[in-house]
Amino acid sequence: MPEAVAVIGGGPAGLMAAEVISAAGVPVDIYDAMPTLGRKFLRAGIGGLNLTHAEAHEAFVSRYGAEQESVGRWLTDFGPQRLRDWATELGIETFVGSSGRVFPVGMKAAPLLRAWQQRLRQQGVRFHPHQRWLGWDEDGDLRFATPDGPQTVGAGETALVLALGGGSWSRLGSDGAWLPLLAARELDIAPLRPANCGFDVAWSEHLRERFAGQPVKGVSACFHGQSRPGEFIISRQGVEGSLIYAFAAALRDAIEGDGRAVLTLDLAPGRDLKRLQSDLQHPQGRDSISNHLRRRTGIEGVKAALLHEVATAEQLRDPAQLAALIKALPLTLLAPRPIDEAISTAGGVRLDALTADLMLKQLPGTFCAGEMLDWEAPTGGYLLTACIASGYRAGQGVLRWLKQQR
Repeated sequence: MPEAVAVIGGGPAGLMAAEVISAAGVPVDIYDAMPTLGRKFLRAGIGGLNLTHAEAHEAFVSRYGAEQESVGRWLTDFGPQRLRDWATELGIETFVGSSGRVFPVGMKAAPLLRAWQQRLRQQGVRFHPHQRWLGWDEDGDLRFATPDGPQTVGAGETALVLALGGGSWSRLGSDGAWLPLLAARELDIAPLRPANCGFDVAWSEHLRERFAGQPVKGVSACFHGQSRPGEFIISRQGVEGSLIYAFAAALRDAIEGDGRAVLTLDLAPGRDLKRLQSDLQHPQGRDSISNHLRRRTGIEGVKAALLHEVATAEQLRDPAQLAALIKALPLTLLAPRPIDEAISTAGGVRLDALTADLMLKQLPGTFCAGEMLDWEAPTGGYLLTACIASGYRAGQGVLRWLKQQR
């Protein structure tokens, strides 16, 4: 029997690599630092597991920005429809929501993960929890910290798959502790940065105390010529939520270059500027500005509070200026929130350091997959799909490499 391939990291990328390799009859051992596997995967599914997205292939691939060419190759092997078919084979039916997002019928991550682990056990995969990888020893064997003390595992002549995640949600195991281990091997690694993250805003104490935690619905946002509708949440520190995450990469990059970024909000996307101005020109009478806004434009509560955060007294009194602010409210973002609060991270092992099979060029036989690679994508199923696709690509690469070694 061939020696076991070690897969370090029990998230979706590592599990898929293990599935591909073990299905070919090659023994696999999965090592993970946490007590159970797939903890971030389970956490992501609490509000409903967004497995993938049903949009057309070209639009789907475009979501990966600068790395869409490389990620697109992974998706050619294991794309959204293949992922849905795979879930069905595990007994998990899926459906397409109104937004195009794809969910399991039961909405939960746990049944899929249980079925997946059961398949892996049937294929002979062995799970080793509570095993924190510490790198290699002088003989090239794998070092682990375990509840029973330090242990080593012989690397032998077989392959290794690293699927160690990024640096967000460290309490779930994705803590970026692998960076210095690979940096010591002089590998080409981009610093980790927050992705799909919130941003700091210098709120007034009034807005922070009155509106933190409230959603801002029925708006659209624009940045660098790109516009999209959605909603977001006011936090004590700033803003977060799906509409903010959609622009997060561009906003983060702009802040790194300029020290800040200005996101433009349309608080009334259903009304054009001319109509708003006409509505606001009605006499205010004895109404307060807040009542006038509510009666004439429907803007109240948190939306009105956002206007008051930005507008001068003169702008609030002038219908033309006020209408213009409602349609294009500048929101200044000062910094991304800390990396451990982010849904995902950018940075990691640069794709140029890898072969097409995701093998490290400087470490033949060592493959990388998942979020530890230098790519990013918005939420909406794109992250999970590409993580699993990269695990599939790495698993296939392992099989090809082992065949070449015979």
